[in-house]
Amino acid sequence: MQGRIHSLESFGTVDGPGTRFVVFVQGCPMRCAYCHNPDTWEMNAGTLMEPEEIFEQYRRNQDFYKNGGITVTGGEPLMQVDFLIDLFTIAKKNNVHTCIDTSGIAYKTTSAPEWLAKLDHLMELTDLVMLDIKHIDPEKHKELTLQPNDGILAFAKYLDEKHVDVWIRHVVVPGITDDDKYLYQLGYFIGGLSNLKALDALPYHTMGKPKYEKLGMKYRLEGVEPMDKNKLIEKKKVILDGIRKRREELGLSPAKHI
Repeated sequence: MQGRIHSLESFGTVDGPGTRFVVFVQGCPMRCAYCHNPDTWEMNAGTLMEPEEIFEQYRRNQDFYKNGGITVTGGEPLMQVDFLIDLFTIAKKNNVHTCIDTSGIAYKTTSAPEWLAKLDHLMELTDLVMLDIKHIDPEKHKELTLQPNDGILAFAKYLDEKHVDVWIRHVVVPGITDDDKYLYQLGYFIGGLSNLKALDALPYHTMGKPKYEKLGMKYRLEGVEPMDKNKLIEKKKVILDGIRKRREELGLSPAKHI
């Protein structure tokens, strides 16, 4: 099964544990206001590539990845489940760590049984999922991404049921996703996940703006300043407070590693 590929990165350091070979797939239904890769949105664009061809590029520099592996990001990887199954099947045969960086938007509890069965198979081949929760509040999530978040939160619970390790990512945007009320709610929600391995609170930045200008697209967050990294530390603490509270209620071990 060929995949629609936007680009490949041979030396990723923020896409999972260790140094990673990163596959950016093409196509995403989300329209996040702060997306820095709007050129990956179009579903039918990109370059068609075989899983074997991609893995061969990984193999050429595999010594660099001995403490890392392969991460598929996007775009939205779960829009191409068949391709991921083929790529990760090759990776696991070669004892390579596999990671999916996803928004979870493709997951629906009402999805066709055939698709859900494929997802189950994919999860058996996946060592880690990096799940980007854009906003915990349903209405504010729609404002930010033009998509609902019910399936995304259900996907987080699905990963817990499947015992797939998860890293939660959350971009903190001044005036949009930095409200302590919602940050605490986010922490409280993810604190109930027994498979939670890490939390990345990421600072909003404006480095993607030139792409919008080049593509002739309006940048929806025009005028929003980058997130102050010192303030970000305070905001992450609020999320952690929610995590601790939920884990105490459930009798889960404290998330000291997060």
